[in-house]
Amino acid sequence: MKPRKVTTQSGEDSLNCPLPPGWQSYMSPQGRKYYVNTFTNETTWERPSSVPGTPKTPVTQKSPLPAVNGYHTPLTPAHQLEPGHMSLRKIGRDPQSPGSPSPSPPRRQTRDGPVTINCVTFPHPDTMPEQQLLKPSEWSYCDYFWADKKDSQGNNTVPGFEILLQKQLKGKQMQKEMAEFIRERIKIEEEYAKNLSKLSQNSLAAQEEGTLGEAWAQLKKSLADEAEVHLKFSSKLQSEVEKPLLNFRENFKKDMKKCDHHIADLRKQLASRYAAVEKARKALTERQKDLEMKTQQLETKLSNKTEEEIKKARRKSTQAGDDLMRCVDLYNQAQSKWFEEMVTTTLELERLEVERVETIRQHLCQYTQLRHETDMFNQSTVEPVDQLLRNVDPAKDRELWVKEHKTGDIRPVDMEI
Repeated sequence: MKPRKVTTQSGEDSLNCPLPPGWQSYMSPQGRKYYVNTFTNETTWERPSSVPGTPKTPVTQKSPLPAVNGYHTPLTPAHQLEPGHMSLRKIGRDPQSPGSPSPSPPRRQTRDGPVTINCVTFPHPDTMPEQQLLKPSEWSYCDYFWADKKDSQGNNTVPGFEILLQKQLKGKQMQKEMAEFIRERIKIEEEYAKNLSKLSQNSLAAQEEGTLGEAWAQLKKSLADEAEVHLKFSSKLQSEVEKPLLNFRENFKKDMKKCDHHIADLRKQLASRYAAVEKARKALTERQKDLEMKTQQLETKLSNKTEEEIKKARRKSTQAGDDLMRCVDLYNQAQSKWFEEMVTTTLELERLEVERVETIRQHLCQYTQLRHETDMFNQSTVEPVDQLLRNVDPAKDRELWVKEHKTGDIRPVDMEI
């Protein structure tokens, strides 16, 4: 279902009065207007004023906040989530329902409440409310890799973030192989120039006289000139195409490893908090059963349990309930942190991928330009390459890739007690 656009305003509010420099206004998913300072990233519910001393109510205050995907969290960092691009839409059900690896907790749900899969809580598919894409106008990484996916053997599951990470590492390897390809092209050019130069010095037919002899000598000289052109072409290929491809994002693999460890640590923390919730839930059930049994025994006079013992059991049951609420709150905090880091990091991976594709495109265009300059008579061999390079579209590539590899576009929600 195609997303419905939410009207946003930039630079002025509904009263058509200009905002102070750097401020923009947006509509939250619940229809409430808020303001973002593009210079300082400050976010506030109240309309900013250029008059000094005007009070502002920051979005991050402990006042009721709109729930976004089940999270009652501040709208910051608003510039990362691009509030101006938000729109509501009905999430379609993912045909590939993620499974659970053997060591991970099984799928857990309460009637029609949220469903917990691999320690991540999602809305129930039968009662799922409308969610909103973070970037509805494009196929962004941050919207389609929340669920885990079974590996090729079907035994274990792979986090959606890991799939994105592997794509980035594969892209780096492809760039390296492209540089190696250009290196082979350079070798061919160097060898070709060497052979042309050698042939130009050949003494065959050197005894030809007259005007024909002059033409023949010029023909051989043209080979030497052509050899020089090809040598220059190979030299420019090395300095302007091969080296930039090899040097681009030199520490990329190390940076990706840091991202992987960071997200993985947050996921482990989420699993630990989930285990604590399950333990607290079990303890509450046991305390409730104990209280119920003692109460029944007192009522039926089957035991000489005193009222004080009943009160003690009731206090333990209440304490267990409080512990469960605390564990659920800690779990939701951990999931919210993982959620925020997933959005931030996947948007950064998306930016790096666009940068990689654009860099390669630019250097391949430089290759074809050098090729044109080297041999104007062979333009037809590179014209199809030019055409394809002009049609390179990172957004379209991302759309096709996401459609094939996405793991699920339903984002997590708070766990319910």
